[in-house]
Amino acid sequence: MPVVLVHGVPETPEVWDELRPLLGRDSVALSLPGFGTPLPEGVAPTKEFYADWLIGALKELEGPIDLVGHDWGALLTARVATTRSVQLRSWVMDVACIYHPSYVWHDMAQTWQTPEAGEAFMAHALTTPPERPDSTASAMRGWRVPEEHALAMSGRIDRRMCDAILSLYRSAAPNVYADWGTTTGTPESPGLVLIPKKDHVEDPEMSQQTADILGARYVELPYLGHWWMLEDPDHSAWELTTFWDSLD
Repeated sequence: MPVVLVHGVPETPEVWDELRPLLGRDSVALSLPGFGTPLPEGVAPTKEFYADWLIGALKELEGPIDLVGHDWGALLTARVATTRSVQLRSWVMDVACIYHPSYVWHDMAQTWQTPEAGEAFMAHALTTPPERPDSTASAMRGWRVPEEHALAMSGRIDRRMCDAILSLYRSAAPNVYADWGTTTGTPESPGLVLIPKKDHVEDPEMSQQTADILGARYVELPYLGHWWMLEDPDHSAWELTTFWDSLD
């Protein structure tokens, strides 16, 4: 049974590189179109596009699948699980608070959703050297991303990724639940919500409530932040494998 890992924003599949060897099983790290890979001609990279793309990618794999999503990958994971469109053995997500009915987007997301302000933000990100305190790399360091990963992740951001991010976030107003939460049911497969309490976008109470809505377990990661798989890949792998082993 393969483990399928889905990255978030602004990322590429390399975000999983340190975690994958520790999982003790076969894994596939998917690359969202526009994030280090081309976008299909004429496609608008909205949340609906990415959800449909992920469903199609998963259907090409031999299941059942243990699906793990981070950041936007987590929201797409919830969409797949709640539509029951792919046979999953299990699913795991973080930032479940963003899937909550009452969630209000964080300040950076609201900037990206605002015409002109979002474009100005991305232009700054693309042109600011990583050593400057107002660079994307410096922001990632502040969000607990280890130095080498902060430099590598920020270095992979290009115009195509920036445009995809703006389109994606603008398709998710006022929040994700407004479209997706009202049109789906409880997942059939068991789920786990990870709650890294040092995550700058996390709301633990909302994430716990979302876990309840989705019929999932939840586990807190008291000392980890948004990029938990980079901060402590050993413990992250232990949490995932413990969950999977409990299903055998």
